[in-house]
Amino acid sequence: MNKEHCLIANSRFLLVLLCCLALTPAANSQQRRDDPWWITLEQGKRCFRSGSYGDALLYFEDARESRKNYYAKMERDLITVLSLHTVRRLGDDLALLERYIEREFRVDARDALNELYYRVPKESLQNSSNAALTALGSLKNYPEAEYWLGEVYRMEGEFNIALSQYQKAYDQRSMLENPEFGREILYKIAGIRQLRREYTEMSKIYEEILKTDTLWSRESFNRSNMLRSLETNGVNRFLVLFRHHDPSVEKAHRVMGFYYYNNGRHERSAENLLFAFLIQNTVVIESLLQTQYNYSFSSLSGLMNDIARRRDLLAYLDEVEYFKTMYFLANSLYGINRRTAARDIWVFLRDNTSGEWQGRASSQLANPRMDQIPER
Repeated sequence: MNKEHCLIANSRFLLVLLCCLALTPAANSQQRRDDPWWITLEQGKRCFRSGSYGDALLYFEDARESRKNYYAKMERDLITVLSLHTVRRLGDDLALLERYIEREFRVDARDALNELYYRVPKESLQNSSNAALTALGSLKNYPEAEYWLGEVYRMEGEFNIALSQYQKAYDQRSMLENPEFGREILYKIAGIRQLRREYTEMSKIYEEILKTDTLWSRESFNRSNMLRSLETNGVNRFLVLFRHHDPSVEKAHRVMGFYYYNNGRHERSAENLLFAFLIQNTVVIESLLQTQYNYSFSSLSGLMNDIARRRDLLAYLDEVEYFKTMYFLANSLYGINRRTAARDIWVFLRDNTSGEWQGRASSQLANPRMDQIPER
């Protein structure tokens, strides 16, 4: 093939390639619209996790639109039947509406109600046709898509838009596939508030999360008793006596403990940090029990030896700021005159850690004071 033919062939190839590239977005967009919304959402998550935020944004928007259109059609189908003169005479009786739909073979309306009953407990509608229509309309909301759109905007540094998306997702939380995910949304809202140093707003969100902690909610008994036990029995005996099996609220307790400490509210700080500390140790001890059926906790120093080769647990201690939590728990205890418990923890940190927390604990043992938590 001569040089001229090669140039022509290459030109044709480039033209075909450019045409394919030009058609790809449209083809992808059509594919996203054709897929069920939950598949489109998962495709968006894959793009997000690979760092393709632009593609992820398109998938999440299409997932939201796909679900909205799906239920909007069902809503229209039900409204069509409810608008009939014969049906209006039935009043707000859902059972009578169902019988009419079956008798008249109104397939679209029947499918709409079946879908509604799959998503919403029928008894919650209290035999009301209007309630059924309202509930069907609410199914157009897709809080998971709103949340993931917020995630994209957060990664792009658009915090105002991210907050708006997270709030929208939380407002629609009754539609979440997993109700527990509402807590994750609150954590994201609180995280942005904290990043922007909007501490009052941040604290309101974390307090909302802590309402889901059933052990914490029984404050009249548990908080005072647990602090008294720590002071009377020492930290090792305390961890033998108590467990807290809800790691989902650990961060809320920890951050609020630091927040109250810096605001001089040492009793509340001690309570929150004690709960965070208890959850952290419960996670570690339970993890050891899963691999050593006869394992039993005896002391914190022994626990440190037991996890010395467990990289996963050492990483967990870093993630939850384990030694920082202990240090400021001790300081808070000192601030409310529970000095035996405070000294107990400082001694452990001095003898079992190195670096910052060892140095700080040694200094506190020599000259106790209420030093501030550094901002990082």
